[in-house]
Amino acid sequence: MSISGDGPGLSKAKRRLGRYLAGAGLLMLTFSIAYQWAAGFFAGEDITFLQAVHVVVETFTTTGYGEQTRFWVDHPPLLALSILMQLTGVTTVFLTLPLFLVPLVEDALRTAPPTASTRSDHVVICTFTPRGDALVDELDSMDVPYVILEADRDRAEELHGAGYDVVHGDPEDVESLEAANAAEALAIVADDDDETNASIILAAKQAAPDARVVSLIEDPDVADYHRYAGADRVVSPRRLLGESLAGKATTSISSELGDAIEIGEDFEVAELLVQRGSPAEGRTIAESGIGDVTGVNVIGAWFTGEFVSPPAPHAVIDEHTILLVVGREKQLEELRALTLSSARRFRRGTVIVAGYGEVGSTAAEKLASAGVPHLVVDKQDKPGVDLVGDITDPQTLSEANVSEARGVLLALDNDTTAVFATLVSERVSEETEVIARANETESIAKLYRAGADYVLALSTVAGRMLASTVLDEEVIAPQSQIEIVRTNAPGLVGRTLAGADVRARTNCTVIAVERNGALVTEVGPEFRVEADDDLVVAGVDEDIYRFNEQFG
Repeated sequence: MSISGDGPGLSKAKRRLGRYLAGAGLLMLTFSIAYQWAAGFFAGEDITFLQAVHVVVETFTTTGYGEQTRFWVDHPPLLALSILMQLTGVTTVFLTLPLFLVPLVEDALRTAPPTASTRSDHVVICTFTPRGDALVDELDSMDVPYVILEADRDRAEELHGAGYDVVHGDPEDVESLEAANAAEALAIVADDDDETNASIILAAKQAAPDARVVSLIEDPDVADYHRYAGADRVVSPRRLLGESLAGKATTSISSELGDAIEIGEDFEVAELLVQRGSPAEGRTIAESGIGDVTGVNVIGAWFTGEFVSPPAPHAVIDEHTILLVVGREKQLEELRALTLSSARRFRRGTVIVAGYGEVGSTAAEKLASAGVPHLVVDKQDKPGVDLVGDITDPQTLSEANVSEARGVLLALDNDTTAVFATLVSERVSEETEVIARANETESIAKLYRAGADYVLALSTVAGRMLASTVLDEEVIAPQSQIEIVRTNAPGLVGRTLAGADVRARTNCTVIAVERNGALVTEVGPEFRVEADDDLVVAGVDEDIYRFNEQFG
């Protein structure tokens, strides 16, 4: 598809208007012939064809009839013809024309999206999806440029108006990829359906033979075909999400700290879910004495899906709070004990996996490999499903013995269903932990309000995994709800963290510093940053972006 000239939407509107005008002209010509004949046959009036056309135009536009009306009164067929012309004219001119003309005018008034880019060292994202949106957030946080190559003109225009860097063009077309300056890109991401992605890979390798091409897949069986087409890396976000949910299920029901993020030797960051009935529940951050008792540093907390960094001393820890802490392994283990419920700690039931698609089957495999008993529930009877039923039905939960289960892992492909399933599960068995998949980030807060203990969004996992892959850099723990990155900060050199007011200005926390090959973990307010220091920074995407913008 050529990227020059009128866009497809504009050309379509012009074609529609052309067909309308041709049809209206043919209709008026037909009525002119009919009127000329009727005037002579019924009224004996010998009028020219031009006069007949004049009458038809006057009738269609309702501007009047002049002298022709004098012989209509005595000839009913002419009156009937006049009525028919009036109705047809009003319909054609005043009702139908706007349907064809208005889209053309709107197209003419629109700001057309760019059809080329001169960016370099950027990431070309082929079509825009929620996963791509999460990737854009990651790239923004790292100050890496990008270009979205979008075939749909309306979508491209919408993205352009929203401030995204977009190029209107077909990602399967070599010329469009060249227009996006793919040859100068750091990487090209194919993010469409599996078949289209294969075509994008082939076009990308032709347009930019040396560029790194990353492909996202829904069906793991197509991975080999994408590699054969030329993909340098094939990513399956659903498999990572399934593994991450299963990992959270195994660690949240265990007294062991299995999912901590290792920053350095014996120094880790962890997300700890506060369970109902645990010693920490119902206390404020200050009352809990977490720092004094265990020695860990609380750098943030999730309160019903909203991340706060740092949490206020008077913030109340409830059963859905997730603490983001950093410390030594022994310290984190001590804190783990404060967040566990004695009622849940000794449960020996199964983990109920609801939904047996790619995410659910991967989670089941992960649980099996960890030796955790599990029971798979799905609406369809297929290999691997232990119980056929609807997870939103209390009867199905009862048949799965949810009241004795370690937890419910919701791997559903519909967020509305997941929210309702969470409500039902909490109603049937409040003590059973609910770990849920969200397909859209907007659903995370709903799932927490419904009672989910832990929620992980597919788009977030995919975006972080892609960022790590395309930049060939480590985005620590892509499955985490926060982002932890290693970065340098020239704007902080020679300044203390307190003097630069890092936390207040960015909501980020510097949790460690790599200096001269060693990891410095005692990073207090008076810590002074030196040249060549690499800072380990924690925060959500927009906060990391703010940190890089102010100090990068």
